[in-house]
Amino acid sequence: MFTGIIETTGTVLELIQSNSNLDLWIGSNLSHELKIDQSVAHNGVCLTVVELRANAYRVTAIAETLAKTNLGSLLIGQEINIERCMLANGRFDGHIVQGHVDDWATCSKIEDKNGSWEFEFTLNQIQQADLLVAKGSICINGTSLTVVQSEGNIFSVAIIPYTYEHTNFKGLEIGDTVNLEFDILGKYIQKQLANRA
Repeated sequence: MFTGIIETTGTVLELIQSNSNLDLWIGSNLSHELKIDQSVAHNGVCLTVVELRANAYRVTAIAETLAKTNLGSLLIGQEINIERCMLANGRFDGHIVQGHVDDWATCSKIEDKNGSWEFEFTLNQIQQADLLVAKGSICINGTSLTVVQSEGNIFSVAIIPYTYEHTNFKGLEIGDTVNLEFDILGKYIQKQLANRA
């Protein structure tokens, strides 16, 4: 389990296609602290460390992961958000994040608010709009954020300077895709309501 509080960013060093899988070599200042079989979130996607090198490590994304996330569109040199799994005795600073990405969205607007930034996103699937509420939680590229507004298939979040500088939001451009994980509580409620209907 994760919290959506990004520890650091990493750099994509190598991308190796292996049948329907994609192996990613990631360079990170956390690499020397990792171990084989450890779970690490990459842009919000929980992946297992399978090999270590000096200052780099390898993870594997399967076809299902590549279909639902933006990992398949990553380029060498691109920056990704990284978070290790939460310690049992750690503070819960963000919200409950599983590292199981539900879908992707497209960045449709970026507005400089003179001290913060407002990012607007368009959902890939309109039916997911029911999982978004103003002032509710959303995980974007692994980052725990608060929804500012939500209307139809469009929603927005506000990014403070610290988050902007310490995540890959600073490199996000209009048209880029981001990984979304909706609040697990909302997903459970939606399923129960659907079952009752």
